Amino acid sequence: MSEVIAAILGGFSVVTTALSLLRSKVWWIRIWDFPRVQVAALGIIGLALWIATGPWRDGASAVFTGAIAIAVSYQLGMVWRYTRLAPREVQRAKHPAPDRCLSLVVSNVLQTNRETDRLLAELRRANADVVLCVETDHWWQARLDALRSTHAYALACPLPNTYGMLLYSRYPLENTSIEFLVEPDVPSMQARVRLPGGLKVWLNCVHPKPPAPGEDNESTERDAELVIVGRRVANAGDPVVVLGDLNDVAWSRTTRLFQKVSRLVDPRKGRGFISTFHAKYPGLRYPLDHVFHSPDVRLVEMRRLPYVGSDHFPVYVALSYEPAAAAQQQAPVPGGDDEREAEETVERGTTRSR
Repeated sequence: MSEVIAAILGGFSVVTTALSLLRSKVWWIRIWDFPRVQVAALGIIGLALWIATGPWRDGASAVFTGAIAIAVSYQLGMVWRYTRLAPREVQRAKHPAPDRCLSLVVSNVLQTNRETDRLLAELRRANADVVLCVETDHWWQARLDALRSTHAYALACPLPNTYGMLLYSRYPLENTSIEFLVEPDVPSMQARVRLPGGLKVWLNCVHPKPPAPGEDNESTERDAELVIVGRRVANAGDPVVVLGDLNDVAWSRTTRLFQKVSRLVDPRKGRGFISTFHAKYPGLRYPLDHVFHSPDVRLVEMRRLPYVGSDHFPVYVALSYEPAAAAQQQAPVPGGDDEREAEETVERGTTRSR
């Protein structure tokens, strides 16, 4: 029986790893970008049982043993940068002057969630300068507008389709805009938040559709939106923050491409997964809610906030603008193939959405 279980677990890890290597955009392929930690864990269990119960060194068994080991190694190699064993891409803040610091919360509220008091209590406890809430309709806006007592500046795009966005800020918002970059019912937001010392930080808020049944059958539109935003903010000059529920994991090919074309850094790397979805299933959690920023910014703090009734945990990030950091923090840079892939991604995504 143990040998059968080992074969099933090992075979599952090999097959799903092979599927994740395909470049296809269809949802049932791209979905395997997400559970790499879980697939690796099942593969390790399967490999241990296989070695313990069978003639794993002989003939076809040896090939299967090697295939499981390769699959596990590949999956671990994809996620290790987001463990505490890896070097940090973003340094801890060295001189966090209050007038050059910005704290943010990203929260996917789950549109059908009605535990608004719980969310508001956590948002007030976190006391972030900027709050981005997604999956917000007019019902949610009416309740979250309670934040206007402390966060007087707001940008609102409530929608009934689970892609509404609400942005609240303690500091003035300038040059605000709401755009539909790829799909006509999926907005993004841009604004420059002016800190007390006069520094302006360019915020780009996103929440593209995931590749999933009932949403998008492919990841094409999601990928295109992330690349468009990434290219827009590259070499912006001002401090930049891209935040939101990307509906993509930190280690996917698309998110890695986004980082390269945007020249932004990821404070998660070297600090742990900080998984935000699914809040109700501890064994099936992935880092979907993100904050990326320009290399001239260091990290003060990053943490996941408590459960608020949604299927996502909110995430809190505090940043410090320190220009010297730009020479010390290296953002990924695109190569020739990356630029070509980015161009193809945008062209395909915008063509499909017409």
